[in-house]
Amino acid sequence: MIDVYWGSGSPYSWRVLLALEHKRLEYSSHLLQFSKQEHKAPHIVAMNPRGRLPILKDNDYVVFESVAVLLYLDLKYPDPPIFGRTPEEAGVIMRVICEFEAYAQEHLVKIARALFGPGVSEDNVGELTRAMLAVASEARTIEGRLSRGDWIVGDAYSAADMVIYPAIMVLLRALQRPGAGVLASRFMPVEVNYPSLGRWLDRVAALPGYDRTYPPHWLASTQRG
Repeated sequence: MIDVYWGSGSPYSWRVLLALEHKRLEYSSHLLQFSKQEHKAPHIVAMNPRGRLPILKDNDYVVFESVAVLLYLDLKYPDPPIFGRTPEEAGVIMRVICEFEAYAQEHLVKIARALFGPGVSEDNVGELTRAMLAVASEARTIEGRLSRGDWIVGDAYSAADMVIYPAIMVLLRALQRPGAGVLASRFMPVEVNYPSLGRWLDRVAALPGYDRTYPPHWLASTQRG
């Protein structure tokens, strides 16, 4: 039995949920509340001493760090594959993931934390603008890949899509916050600035099981609005 411990709105958790749904694996979902520090509870820290999510427990085996979870799932449950069917495909998929995490992820996190927190101010506008420029550069790279096919690597939905999609979604949600201003104008509207990426976002959202991965507190806020 697979148990997955995750947090709503965490792009790292979202990656794992996308993989589980794509592989049509049965799993028991444990949604933890960051606001209540449930990810720091003793039974969670016993599985991951860092007290971070997601955590996947498959019978007696525990794995954490989202890309490691994706790799484990692909080796343990290989059909359908998410790291390709050949060593060459796996190498490209992993390289694209590493590039995204090395050159975009840190900047995305910086922007999201600012916009979900104190916002843009005279003190951070320069730093956030530089971060947005870096993200826009990587978005152009992804746009180029998607202009040649439906998925980021090759002709199949893969771990590269699962890693990058949640991060882009968090960024878009952050850029809709009041005060995003000039940062948002560098990226949005997506369908104009990055049309291939926009179509890819819709493509992922149309996949079977996607609704079960969508952050529940996002859905709740939409319904309230």
